[in-house]
Amino acid sequence: MPIDPEYLHAVHQGPFGACLYGRASRDPKKKGASVNAQLKEGRALCERFGWPVVDEFKDVGISASRHAKVARDDFEAMLDGIRAGRYRIVVAFEASRYYRDLEAYTRLRRACHDAGVLLYYKGQVYDLSKSADRKATAMDAVQAESEAEDIRDRNLRTARQTAEAGKPWGRVPDGYKRVYDPDSGDLVEQVEHPVQGPIVREIWEAAAAGQSLRSTAARLNAAGRFTQKGKPWEVWHLRTVLRNPAYAGRRVFQGQDYKAGTWPPLVEPEVFEAVQALLDMEGRSWSTDTTPAHQLSGIALCGEHPELRATNSEPKLLAYVNRGYPSLRCSQVAHTTVNEAKLTAFVEEALLAYLATAEAREAFQAVQQDREGAAARARLKALEEQLEEAQDAATTFDENGVPGMSIGMLARLEARLTPLIAAAKQAARPRAVPDVVMNLLDSEDPDGLWDAYDLQQQRAVIRMCVTVRLHVSPRRGVRTIEPGRVTLAFKGQEGFMGGLPRGRALLPSPDLPDGQ
Repeated sequence: MPIDPEYLHAVHQGPFGACLYGRASRDPKKKGASVNAQLKEGRALCERFGWPVVDEFKDVGISASRHAKVARDDFEAMLDGIRAGRYRIVVAFEASRYYRDLEAYTRLRRACHDAGVLLYYKGQVYDLSKSADRKATAMDAVQAESEAEDIRDRNLRTARQTAEAGKPWGRVPDGYKRVYDPDSGDLVEQVEHPVQGPIVREIWEAAAAGQSLRSTAARLNAAGRFTQKGKPWEVWHLRTVLRNPAYAGRRVFQGQDYKAGTWPPLVEPEVFEAVQALLDMEGRSWSTDTTPAHQLSGIALCGEHPELRATNSEPKLLAYVNRGYPSLRCSQVAHTTVNEAKLTAFVEEALLAYLATAEAREAFQAVQQDREGAAARARLKALEEQLEEAQDAATTFDENGVPGMSIGMLARLEARLTPLIAAAKQAARPRAVPDVVMNLLDSEDPDGLWDAYDLQQQRAVIRMCVTVRLHVSPRRGVRTIEPGRVTLAFKGQEGFMGGLPRGRALLPSPDLPDGQ
């Protein structure tokens, strides 16, 4: 049976070199205050009974349950120290600090048993070479694991209830702050942060205008307008902001856009979808490019591979220097080469002429009207109503206490409807034309506006409006634009490959030289 630490010297021979262990699942806001308090109590205990402290280990903000997603590095280091015979006794505040998982318990028990190390928690010392002590600690481990499962069940239930109510959950997004009741500590509302909110709005405006994330981050950092945590903006951080539906006032649950949230949006739904269209564009993502040096490199295609057209994997034209002149050629076979300046001028002239036509406006109006999306939204509503009716039936009982639908039948129906609802939600997303294109369509001086765009914005417009293909010249050594050498397929025309169909996975693209 376990013994009181006061009588340890009478039962076991010292010295009792100790290691201390502290852990807390959620402690980041207090910067380890709970764990530090555990270790402080452990030091006082060791000093009181004359146990010299050899090592201290702590895992801050890390779960010990079987659902943990982060490894407990200090726990593993402590096990290594036990196996190496560095300690005589291990000290923790309570059993749940060591483990909330039976597998972790058995590992610690085996290590202590094999090394002859004693285990202390909650005022008792356990000798794991004794059957009674192994039984007692095993019962505590079962209790600790059960508590962890109960906590998880409560958290899942609370998360679902919060999602159903459209309330915020998890980390506060940049640009927002949360207001809590001063008496109860309950969340009252999520509102725009007075300082960070305008910064986030500026990020969305820059993205909708086709500006690169790298240039946006550089501009904000140079002005000292950092993140909510006071850190410089990184490209990955901006991309995370721009992919988060919460900024459009949408509640995300289990990785899906679930429903409207209760907080004010920082970006209009149309702008949100327009930015998603830019982020989803075919080819290398504009958002991760370094400052581009070539307008068409990595965008224009080699037209000599028609067999690859249906798979949207035609080779790109890449920039290189040919006899001192910047040129473009096929990335796979050097059979198509053209002077870069001449091809760029040809494409620009044709693109601006196209954008001035009624055909261009009709093509992009079709995107805005989005008839397919309207049909998908109607299908989504019907599926959600069907699931809601089934859930109501499962919680409605007749006079004999029989539910209108059994739990098993409801579970099978949910399993069938859930993927259909997820697909309908994806298809129902409203599509929008980014401002970087709409401004050209609406401008009285599109040539002047085009010249005012930076190279990144121009590349974004080209991707969304025209597919450029270069073909082999009929005469050897020709690098000029001859009739038939270049074919252009504009939005809505056969052969246009700008962007990917909505819902299609992006294919990995090869690394391109010179920041293209």
